[in-house]
Amino acid sequence: MTLLLTNTPFNIHKAASILHNGGLVSFGTETVYGLGADATNNHAIAKIYQAKGRPNFNPLIIHFAQLEHVFQFVEKNDLAYELGLKFWPGPLTLILNKQKNTQISQAATAHLSTMAVRIPNSLTARQLIEYSQKPIAAPSANVSGHVSPTTAQHVYQELNGKIDAVFDSGPCQIGVESTILDVSDDYPKLLRPGGISAESLSSICGPLSFKDSVETKITAPGQLSSHYAPSLTVRLNCTHVLANEALLAFGKTTLQAPLSVNLSPTSNLEEAARNLFANLRFLDTEGKKLGLQKIAVMPIPDYGIGRAICDRLQRAAAPRP
Repeated sequence: MTLLLTNTPFNIHKAASILHNGGLVSFGTETVYGLGADATNNHAIAKIYQAKGRPNFNPLIIHFAQLEHVFQFVEKNDLAYELGLKFWPGPLTLILNKQKNTQISQAATAHLSTMAVRIPNSLTARQLIEYSQKPIAAPSANVSGHVSPTTAQHVYQELNGKIDAVFDSGPCQIGVESTILDVSDDYPKLLRPGGISAESLSSICGPLSFKDSVETKITAPGQLSSHYAPSLTVRLNCTHVLANEALLAFGKTTLQAPLSVNLSPTSNLEEAARNLFANLRFLDTEGKKLGLQKIAVMPIPDYGIGRAICDRLQRAAAPRP
């Protein structure tokens, strides 16, 4: 049985001890709930892949508590350091070349020469990492390909019995995963939009264009074509709703459906991002009870954090493997 730990100082230390000793603990960050394990422990990393059903060619993001700790494991360059100073702690993941003879498990990086690293902007998450005395590998705490969790209850419903503990630090404040930026060479590449917008990054990196990050060869987390997917089929950019569809609305609308929820009635993209995964889960669960077959999604603006919302919805709507 998985422990459900409330947010107390005692339980922070208890969860950190579980991580230190090779166990799996889910904990909240500002983005989504992660499934943490000691990034230097091969056995612990194998348990992440097993619990999630995650393909072993898909690398993990390694989380740290302090900036100076990051560059003990990856090669430091001027751009990465400047980005770290400005955006960490925060929802930005950088892809950097690994240090030679790094202690990070090769399985955690899918045996690549690069590593995905970040410092979460969540005090409890950083405390867990600090107290565990380990860098923590932490993909989203859900079955691979499913909708990401933004509450402890989401994790517990999906992974109870498969992991050691869920640390309940409350709902996530951003609601979509971190932005992934590859700065391992002289040409920074935006691999996944997320909690830090491309517009914000361009103040340091220069203009960044986002191409479809789906690759035939996975080189970083977040590149699978089908991901974040409910069991109901997702239909995008809808201006009408079919009889067998639930509705994921955005902004003011006159559309009617047997079941509907609005990401943000005021068209606020930050609110929409916070609500995205929880609303998808709700429509999926309740829609199946009503015998619905699809989720119709209204158009979402493709700028700022809206770009991250659109990315997640496109992957949710992609053909299933």
